[in-house]
Amino acid sequence: MLIAVICVIGCLCGFMLFRKNVLRPGYTPGADKVKLSVIIPARNEACNLPHLLHALNIQTLEPFEIIVVDDFSEDDTKEVAESYGVTVISNPSLPEGWTGKNWAVWNGYLHATGDMIAFLDADIRLVPRALEMLVMARQQAGGVISVVPYHYTVTFGERLALIFNFLGLFAFTSPFEKDNPNKGLYGSCILTTREDYETIKGHEGIKAEMLDDLNLGAAFRKAGIEVTNFIGYGLVSFRMYAQGMQSRIQGFGKGAVLGTSKLKGGTIALIALWVVGLIASETFFLFINTSWWLPLFAGYLIYMLQLFYFVRYVGKFGFVMPILHICSTIFMVVVMLYSVYQVVFLGHVAWKGRNVKVGSRR
Repeated sequence: MLIAVICVIGCLCGFMLFRKNVLRPGYTPGADKVKLSVIIPARNEACNLPHLLHALNIQTLEPFEIIVVDDFSEDDTKEVAESYGVTVISNPSLPEGWTGKNWAVWNGYLHATGDMIAFLDADIRLVPRALEMLVMARQQAGGVISVVPYHYTVTFGERLALIFNFLGLFAFTSPFEKDNPNKGLYGSCILTTREDYETIKGHEGIKAEMLDDLNLGAAFRKAGIEVTNFIGYGLVSFRMYAQGMQSRIQGFGKGAVLGTSKLKGGTIALIALWVVGLIASETFFLFINTSWWLPLFAGYLIYMLQLFYFVRYVGKFGFVMPILHICSTIFMVVVMLYSVYQVVFLGHVAWKGRNVKVGSRR
């Protein structure tokens, strides 16, 4: 009975954490007059850029300018970007005290002239109305907004990220984070006014931070600027870490441990209970010949149904992965252990050919 209660409580915690905060159609006077600068930091993104740049060319709200910052790419990133007629900047050498993405984004900003700025990762995909909806959402919410993109997956390896995607979504939609002074942004898609960005000194103010998006959000909150996070269902999506298993392990591993330091205790507690119930239910096969088997298997099925309910807003993970969610949980545990090893024993995290020191934890 206790095992069943643990699984049910854990599952209920998931419903408490999840909020369907989608971008909704609407009209905001003056939104179409905005001069929007789109800044895209890109390091070895030749495969992803065509999807994003094509989408930007067919937006109902035409960007004022599109700036791609080539961050010492070893593929055809620069040539691909230039073929779309956008502004391409070769990132200067990384100075002491900066992390790579912060430096690339900052240099993009230095060349931007719009009164509103969208920071987009190169793997982002947009429907034609996406920029228009983003601008209207920012005008209505005020402050700065970010979007947790809908995650398209193709291979079984990509779909192993199912549980990680849920944990990320819980962290950004948790009701406990509403008044968190360290409330973070989701770095793949951020929209802010130039005035607000300059108020916090932009990415220069967090230049040494590995988790640029979380610390940027905290900087906005410290300045009294509202931070609002949406989910990208139907408008903003990405195909994340499609380059292979190494990119997935490094990508999720670079922030798996450090990211929890910015969350409020209530969010951490609910996520922990959800994970405990999930893992407990997935041990049912170890107890087939005991009285624990049935309640554990029932818990497994309950979590499976919850995953099927939530996943339509989270991403495209196929029919099999929510059923075999134990595979995704194993992947999550492996990456968490790898993240702990990097942070505690190595003092740096690996990402895109660079070792980024982990020291600043503001």
